[in-house]
Amino acid sequence: MTYHPKSDFMAVMMQRGFLADCTDYQGLDEALATGVVPGYIGFDATAKSLHVGSLIQIMMLRWLQKTGHRPIVLMGGGTTKVGDPSFRAEERPLLTPAQIDDNISGIRQVFGNYVSFGTGARDALMVNNAEWLDQLNYLDFLRDIGRHFSVNRMLSFESVKSRIDREQSLSFLEFNYMILQAYDFLELNRRYGCRLQMGGSDQWGNIVNGIDLTRRVLSAEIFGLTSPLLTTADGKKMGKSQSGAIWLNADMLSPYEFWQFWRNTDDADVGRFLKLYTELPVDDCDRLGALKGAEINEAKVVLANEVTALAHGKAAAAAAEATARQVFEAGGVGDDLPALHLCTAEVAGGIALSQLFVRAGLAKSGKDAKRLIAEGGARVDDVVAADAGRMIQAADLAAPLKLTAGRKRHALVILDR
Repeated sequence: MTYHPKSDFMAVMMQRGFLADCTDYQGLDEALATGVVPGYIGFDATAKSLHVGSLIQIMMLRWLQKTGHRPIVLMGGGTTKVGDPSFRAEERPLLTPAQIDDNISGIRQVFGNYVSFGTGARDALMVNNAEWLDQLNYLDFLRDIGRHFSVNRMLSFESVKSRIDREQSLSFLEFNYMILQAYDFLELNRRYGCRLQMGGSDQWGNIVNGIDLTRRVLSAEIFGLTSPLLTTADGKKMGKSQSGAIWLNADMLSPYEFWQFWRNTDDADVGRFLKLYTELPVDDCDRLGALKGAEINEAKVVLANEVTALAHGKAAAAAAEATARQVFEAGGVGDDLPALHLCTAEVAGGIALSQLFVRAGLAKSGKDAKRLIAEGGARVDDVVAADAGRMIQAADLAAPLKLTAGRKRHALVILDR
């Protein structure tokens, strides 16, 4: 589709690759060009941190505010009690209210780095849908809200249909999720004048439901916009790595490890990721992404620095780069490397090298560590390790021991005396 936007926000969405679909391109663009548009994205509290799979949505909220509008961060304190069934093979584990509240506290930490909260017309707002969902009367909700939903239509949504076609169980609890999410849009419009819901393209059906419901009940003019579901160049889902999820909270993943994730980006993804996850001008993103050979590595450093600075601050990004250069270029031991701390009792009788790789997070299991060592992919203080059964004694840890898996994953082993 060829469309020339009037609003800064729609121009950013289209130029930087955020836009997958929109319920009304022209209508939303005109609304954005003529006044402040409050827009929201919902985040269920299924863990204590979001990971980089959610970062594209966070950046959309950031750009919404930067272009003069009001971002609303909706925490799913209520919907997390149900669990979104979209494109899942099985029901999510149910969390207790205390677990959900704890997760929300962890997630809340990240947003202050991306949007500015306050009470002004363009200040970001964080709300919890438990405020209204926990108070619902079931019979009143069925009569007033449920009557607007067609089960036939709900069954036709791809997120539900794919589950049923695979003959995988879909509980009535999960089936209600899309109604509750639709009701969120209605409440946000009623309470805060919210006119836009955004999300990944897997949320299209839920977003359309919310628009239909809000128009029926409140006769409001509202819009939906989705971003593409991202995979890396090798087909992997964004947000995962060999060592696990790439969390946004520093207490769940160190800024150095976060920086390394972006530094290790596939060459083919650099330009695209610069546009989505940084605020560098589009022309600069295209120029950096087109570099070849050794030069693309410096583009990856730019990417890692820019993304890490947004998530953890410029000082953390600079420290991560300094550590990386010390480790990779000078062969030294950087102060910011992930560290495994051992007490004297743990090494009294020695500890197998393979187990150190597991405990340091460089191997998933003892078997994985032994294979890594056997294939020559493990090093100890930059010397190739040949014996997985080698016992590391306290004397070996007089100074921090550097473990390396492959070429780019490192950790320190430190004996606390």
